[in-house]
Amino acid sequence: MAGLRVIMNGVREKLEAVLNVALRVPSIMVLEMLYRWDVSSFFQQIQARNNNNLLFQYKYLALNLHYVGYIISLVLLTLPRQHLVQLYLYVLTALLLYAGHQISRDFVRSEIEFGHDGPVYEEPLSLNRFTTALIGQLVVCTLCSFVMKTKQIWLFSAHLLPLLARFCMVPVEMLIIINRFAMIFTGLEVLYFLASNLLVPYKLAKSAYRELVQVVEVYGLLALGMSLWNQLVVPVLFMVFWLVLFALQIYSYFSTRDHPTSRERLLFLFLTSIAECCSTPYSLLGLMFTISFITLGVLTLCKFYLQGYGAFMNDNLMHRGMTEGITLLILAVQTGLIELQVVHRAFLLSIILFIVVASILQSMLEIADPIVLALGASRNKSLWKHFRAVSLCLFLLVFPAYMAYMISQFFQMDFWLLIIISSSVLTSLQVLGTLFIYILFMVEEFSKEPMENLDDVIYYVNGTYRLLEFLVALCVVAYGIAETILGEWTWMGSSIIFVHSYFNVWLRAQLGWKSFLLRRDAANKINSLPTATKEQLEEHNDICSICYQDMHSAVITPCSHFFHSACLRKWLYVQETCPLCHQQLKSQGQQVGATPQQGAGEQLPPNEGRTEQELDGQESPGQVSDPPLGSEVGAVGHNSESQKGLNTDCLSHGDPGTDDHPCSENGRAEFPYPAELSEDEDQQLSAKQQNFNEQYMEVLDSHEATLSLTCHDTAVMLE
Repeated sequence: MAGLRVIMNGVREKLEAVLNVALRVPSIMVLEMLYRWDVSSFFQQIQARNNNNLLFQYKYLALNLHYVGYIISLVLLTLPRQHLVQLYLYVLTALLLYAGHQISRDFVRSEIEFGHDGPVYEEPLSLNRFTTALIGQLVVCTLCSFVMKTKQIWLFSAHLLPLLARFCMVPVEMLIIINRFAMIFTGLEVLYFLASNLLVPYKLAKSAYRELVQVVEVYGLLALGMSLWNQLVVPVLFMVFWLVLFALQIYSYFSTRDHPTSRERLLFLFLTSIAECCSTPYSLLGLMFTISFITLGVLTLCKFYLQGYGAFMNDNLMHRGMTEGITLLILAVQTGLIELQVVHRAFLLSIILFIVVASILQSMLEIADPIVLALGASRNKSLWKHFRAVSLCLFLLVFPAYMAYMISQFFQMDFWLLIIISSSVLTSLQVLGTLFIYILFMVEEFSKEPMENLDDVIYYVNGTYRLLEFLVALCVVAYGIAETILGEWTWMGSSIIFVHSYFNVWLRAQLGWKSFLLRRDAANKINSLPTATKEQLEEHNDICSICYQDMHSAVITPCSHFFHSACLRKWLYVQETCPLCHQQLKSQGQQVGATPQQGAGEQLPPNEGRTEQELDGQESPGQVSDPPLGSEVGAVGHNSESQKGLNTDCLSHGDPGTDDHPCSENGRAEFPYPAELSEDEDQQLSAKQQNFNEQYMEVLDSHEATLSLTCHDTAVMLE
């Protein structure tokens, strides 16, 4: 029972969603017809046919009704679903009552024509007519009471009076009067119902206004717009409206044609039907959302072909098809599509649809590119997956090039065709780069040793494509600027060129230059790091912490960590810190504790090869700077030899400030005092030592926290 209840609830929700869309489509259809109806030209045509000037007295009344129709349609479009369903039920009841009176009128007319005044059961034809009309009237009454949710069936039974009168052998001439009385009685019932609900629209408008004000005050206008967008299901609503409009257009064409249509005629019919269905702002919005949903379906099929059902586990929000729909809308508005004649509109629409197809192909490539490269790098053995990925890449390689060739053969080159051809050619070039990198990955997989400069080759291939893309975008912008200056200048055209210049030229140039600088800085840092010797690698005896592979060659960071040179360079493209301890990696001139000729694992003796000034100014990495103890000792008049002895003796034990240092206790560095210090000087030095120990413990705690966080991140990566 619980499972059945869940299924029924799901079916009910689906039905409500369908009704929410289907019941609002007629409102948009009315808006479409009102937009197409020109009242002035309509009355001029009537006057030319009838030569009647009295019709112009009703012209302004028709104009007012035209605007009232707009208002009513918008109100019906935005009504809540429960009120909209109730309104349609009232309309359905009115139609049923009208059908009942039509049945009664037809029955009375047939009885008058037949002229039989005797009992109904004596004449078979009369009995047949009576039975048919009675069954129809009973069905109408039952449906009306069911729709209005009332058991008072007599309220909808006025149209039964002519049948009852005929059954009681009332003269046939009286049936007309009885039928009119039944119609008047039903009309009075309808008027009473309307009068009793006259204030309902006012109450609904008042409550809706109150709710809108509350939502705006609490959440703002943006939240109100998003709420209305979700409640009205605007994309699905306009898509269904446009599909209904397109189906009616196709039906009207084939219903007036008797002979079959050729293939070329079908293509022209398809384009002209689409052109007819985008002659108003409402139908243009419907076409935009229809293109968006078609694009979403194509991209979903593309992901399903590549990954199967796993493609729906992590859906990419970027590939929703809205880019193609908005592109169509912008191009249609810029070119004035809805203001053209049908033939010109069909021709321009074909060019816009080519641009949309080029955008769809680019989106398909954005989906396929990471999947193809991941298959090449992951050593996946499934031949079916490789076949699907390569076959889709081959399709994306051939079809855009073929489309660009056909466009250049059949159309004269202009700004928009240049955009189509350039986008198609760039798509084919990018597919070539993707296939080339995929082949390199496969070659590396079957080879015994990895390719050393594979990352550089990939960067150069992608960089070449990005450079060509940038040059094509620059040429398109230059062509558009020249066409705008030499041709007809418009605000919309200038805005499109400005947006294209910013996003496709300026931002791409910034991104490419930033990538180049990152690679150059990373290469400089890698070249400044010392290379580990064979003995150091054997002593280290560990894998690279980035790729988890054995290290036959490595570089050593200033913090004494070993990494593959290529792995560390890739890491430095992202951030300039050590992958393990997150210490800032400095260039050669800024490194401390190692020289290019010496690895970090071979530390020089503390005072060897350094001047006294370097010893006095040295700091441990990450340690708070503090004046050396020897400077204060010298300042109070003691010789520097004793201080040198102090530093040398202490440093000879190991690294000061560590647990392995024999002069430290419980992690605190404690330095021996010179014998020559007086009591006051001893107190000053003790205070200085205590301050140093406190600062050192703070730094030690921070390093322990950083090391703990790094270990946790490494464990998560391994899992």
